Amino acid sequence: MRVRLGKARRRSKKRLFKEARGNFGGRSKLLRTVKETIVRSRAYAYRDRRVRKREFRALWITRITAACRERGISYSQFIHGLKLAEIELNRKSLSELAILYPAVFDEVVALVKAAKEKAAA
Repeated sequence: MRVRLGKARRRSKKRLFKEARGNFGGRSKLLRTVKETIVRSRAYAYRDRRVRKREFRALWITRITAACRERGISYSQFIHGLKLAEIELNRKSLSELAILYPAVFDEVVALVKAAKEKAAA
């Protein structure tokens, strides 16, 4: 007996078209192009979940660098001083401190400078 794929095929295509919605032109209308688009979009999504983490770390470092320069210390010296002072704050929280609580960040910088002077002596 011949098998027809009517219902299953419709469901399958519907799922693909739903995922490709919002793309331009044939990328959301034509089955073959939709399949290619979905493969590529999934690849980008996988890659960019990792890239996002890199970009945020870079942003936090940029913010910390700017805040440190205002207080007369370079980023690398600041990070080295944090290790010497045994302050275990990650870059995300340091960046938040620099933006939202500059007074607290000033205290951290003071501790870092003191630790560096102590290590130098």
